[in-house]
Amino acid sequence: MKIIGITGKSGSGKSTLASWLAEELKCESVNIDKIGHKATSDEKIVKKLCEIFGSKILNCEGKIERKKLGNIVFSSKEKMENLTEITWGYMQEILDDILKKQPEIILLEWALLPIDNKYWEKCDIKILMQSDDIQRKNKVIERDGISEEYFLKREAGSMDYTKFDFDYVFENDYKPETMEKIVKIIEKEI
Repeated sequence: MKIIGITGKSGSGKSTLASWLAEELKCESVNIDKIGHKATSDEKIVKKLCEIFGSKILNCEGKIERKKLGNIVFSSKEKMENLTEITWGYMQEILDDILKKQPEIILLEWALLPIDNKYWEKCDIKILMQSDDIQRKNKVIERDGISEEYFLKREAGSMDYTKFDFDYVFENDYKPETMEKIVKIIEKEI
């Protein structure tokens, strides 16, 4: 089994690269951030989150409203760690189940890929996607329908990576031909 880890800040092109690679390599792509979003709909996790952050994070249907939760956790590393601590067990169970299937190739896409966990260690190829910050900001604001203020809060909660921790660091200019070149480089590696 080959595991390819793809990370980078929001809007850097992780999902686009993962999608193109999955199609080209005929493999599964796992968006770990979406597993984290799914975790916040688990009843036990919702209860724990409300105990720590209060019921103000819920919408009128009693479900976690991600923007409300984001406004809280992105303002403090400690609160972000609280969120991670509460959701991490759930996320690990799902990831472990996926990896137990031993696919030939699997892509792990994750905006907050910590380089000190077992999934990082399992990655055979580690990719960092980067892009121009202004272009990326505008893309994310439009794509997610968020304000610049919320984007900046989210940015403050994101991880900064050292290029030396990666096998590949790609600069995304949002042109299809650039993404094609990146895919070919990884395909050749595989």
